[in-house]
Amino acid sequence: YSLTEDQQKVAAEALAELQTKYDRPVVVENLPLLQFIPAEEYHQKYLTKNPGGYCHINFAKIEKEKARCINPEDYKVMTKEEMRESLTEMQYNVTQQNATEPPFQNEFWDKETPGLYVDITSGEPMFSSKDKFISACGWPAFAKPIDPNAINEYDDLSLNRIRTEVRSRVGNAHLGHVFDDGPAELGGMRYCINSAALRFIPKEDMEKEGYGAFLPYVEEDA
Repeated sequence: YSLTEDQQKVAAEALAELQTKYDRPVVVENLPLLQFIPAEEYHQKYLTKNPGGYCHINFAKIEKEKARCINPEDYKVMTKEEMRESLTEMQYNVTQQNATEPPFQNEFWDKETPGLYVDITSGEPMFSSKDKFISACGWPAFAKPIDPNAINEYDDLSLNRIRTEVRSRVGNAHLGHVFDDGPAELGGMRYCINSAALRFIPKEDMEKEGYGAFLPYVEEDA
């Protein structure tokens, strides 16, 4: 199968453009195909015939995962003065001084109500009730954050052992730690988070509080 003259020109221009991004030569063949077998008829104009997705790929799910990406510019962290006025002593000590609240004596460790957990200092979404599981550790435990980019991880050597601290992106608030001893069926991770670092928004209130876009991540069938 040979390219037409116009197609060869387009291919050459694309390779020339690619080369400008690299110092070393880009080695890509621009030759006529020696073997070309047309796809079956049902594959011709496949996406026109199957607008819902290509083979096993569901475009709707791709759009949903794109929506999972949280825009940090939508959220603003409190000032220290605002934190002093709005947060409890425990909330301030946990988020700003890396304190840890008592296990089994905190607000959300065994909460199972559908809803969204956001950073208490900025309102940035952190976790969904759908990814929450009851853990013997005595603190809220989640299998994953809504958007991994909203969580920053750091080495924590404070107890003379290596742990991985997790902090919120916009608020830079101390949230807790992440461990690899979570349920295997949920991915194997356990985000062990202080209740004091979170604000819970019940599912029925998410729309009016401006978090309606995150309802799909709270729905059990999502």
